[in-house]
Amino acid sequence: MPAELQFYLNISREQVLRYYQGSAKVVVVTTTTGQKLQFPAEHIRSFMDQNGIEGKFSIQFDHNNKLIGLKRL
Repeated sequence: MPAELQFYLNISREQVLRYYQGSAKVVVVTTTTGQKLQFPAEHIRSFMDQNGIEGKFSIQFDHNNKLIGLKRL
């Protein structure tokens, strides 16, 4: 059964450019349960807009900690 964690993202327009251009490769967040989590930045590209990224997200991963999916809640 996949594991799931939730977290909030609030990334400014300027900061999101670093992720979009590839100079920032990893996203590091604190989950709603207080755990630190990092994952490849390529997974947030679909959530980027002209204002950056803001919202609550859910990330799912398998028993080997391989990322299965990321969605905005």
